Amino acid sequence: SLARSTILQESKSLLKSQTVSDQAVAEALCAIMLLEDSSPRQALADFLLARKLAIQQLLNQPHHGAGIKAQVCSLMELLTTTLYQAHALFYTMPEGMLPDSALPCGLLFSTLESTTGQHPAGEGGVLEDEVKLSSWFRYLPESVVEFQPALRTLAHPISQDYLRDTLQKWIAMCSDDIRAGVSNLLVYVKSMKGLAGIRDAVWELLTSESISQNWEAVCRRLLDKPASFWEDLLQQLFLDRLETLTKEGFDSISSSSKQLLTLALQELEVKSGTSALSKHIQFEHNVALFLWSESSSDLPSDAAWVNVANRGQFAKSGLSMKAQVLTPCVQSFCSALDSKLKDRLDDLLCYLPTDSSATKEAAPAAQPRSAFDRYADASTVEGLLRDHCVACIHHVLGCVREELQSAQSLLGGQADAPRDARLNAVLFMARLCQSLSELCPHLKQCILGQSGSTETALKETRSTKKLGKGKAQEVTPMQAKWQGVKAELLQQSLFAYQIWNSAVTKDLVQCFTRTLLLDTAGSVLATATSWDEIEIQEETESGNSVTSKIRLPVQ
Repeated sequence: SLARSTILQESKSLLKSQTVSDQAVAEALCAIMLLEDSSPRQALADFLLARKLAIQQLLNQPHHGAGIKAQVCSLMELLTTTLYQAHALFYTMPEGMLPDSALPCGLLFSTLESTTGQHPAGEGGVLEDEVKLSSWFRYLPESVVEFQPALRTLAHPISQDYLRDTLQKWIAMCSDDIRAGVSNLLVYVKSMKGLAGIRDAVWELLTSESISQNWEAVCRRLLDKPASFWEDLLQQLFLDRLETLTKEGFDSISSSSKQLLTLALQELEVKSGTSALSKHIQFEHNVALFLWSESSSDLPSDAAWVNVANRGQFAKSGLSMKAQVLTPCVQSFCSALDSKLKDRLDDLLCYLPTDSSATKEAAPAAQPRSAFDRYADASTVEGLLRDHCVACIHHVLGCVREELQSAQSLLGGQADAPRDARLNAVLFMARLCQSLSELCPHLKQCILGQSGSTETALKETRSTKKLGKGKAQEVTPMQAKWQGVKAELLQQSLFAYQIWNSAVTKDLVQCFTRTLLLDTAGSVLATATSWDEIEIQEETESGNSVTSKIRLPVQ
């Protein structure tokens, strides 16, 4: 009894391993069938139950760092090995069809037959091969040497319909455990680069010759349909995790941008006469000071030998910033936002093909039996990036809108000391919204996707000019989305300028009205027109000099 339970325990434990050979699994199942007097159908159930327990053990292993990739790959290898071994052990060829040497089948039944079949006299029993080399073999009684196990019932082959239904139910039953387990594993993957690494490792495993060579034939025989564990089990889980990472990343950008905007506006509220005022804030209070100040960054360091057409599109000189009245505070805000967008974009690009056209052309020749298309969901991934990026910009615009509405209500009151500071803040937000689309080039790339590179945009611009006015260029949905974002930014900028314009106009009208209503002698003299005499020297055709004097009104 103890030996029987030990053999059963060892045999059932062996069924969980995916590294043992088909023959070893067949012998373990034969041992279980002989000891428990079970049928091939029960053997199939034991085999699949052991593999289900193996899947659960694999998913419940401690996970950390790079181990997640190994766990997911081991899971895929276990699933594929299970189907291959199910074919090798339980599948039998239909009558009239020749067996395929590349795909062995019916191994369980052939092993049972060799184990329980009658041997000619003198050839020994099933134990002879195991112990005949031992020195004590000659002392065993004949009943042990000639021992031949036998099944009480006939081991009928499993029908293809039953095998198909059982395997399909097993896959469906394991799918829930796999999805839940892999989802828990992917929580520990904190970057899209990590997700791409796991996906690529699964692709390399399933595309390897040892797995992909006969995969279609095995699935057709066992399931009557193709099977793709990536598309059926993993792809959506990876997309869900990718969406979560994208949302978390852009939520962080939205939060940090709001904090940056609040901090900039608080600094602008400091009075211009304060001695501790930084130079950047002084430039916001007095833009003329910024425009006429000299800086080493006014010209690019390579301006003397690099043509403008050959210079990087992201490179902006100090003079170009001054020409567009983009103050250092605006540049700093845009630079911080663009840096965060670049990090998000670079991380997500790891999940996308580097060159979609080159990949599609090279794939058939390099990988004739590709298990699945790694980049089939590229458009979905770009759509997630686009949507969350637009939502982030809308959040920033919402914060700006709240600040502008607050400033508008405060500026509607009487003029006071902080009034100039609030006007400076309004102008800062106006310039900020106006410049975001230009000073944040990665914002455009996030919305347009891989087609949003500067070189592509440049080619499109030049080709559009060559087309002439009569031919309109077709606008893609991504370009329409980008144009919509630019329009919203411009609208918000114009709204800020309108607030500033209304406040300044109101102040000027009030000042002019007060001045006109003053009736003191000093006010009359102060506003009276004074005349200045200007002397102009001209030269006649004969070469003589002629001097003229004219009188001009001055303030």
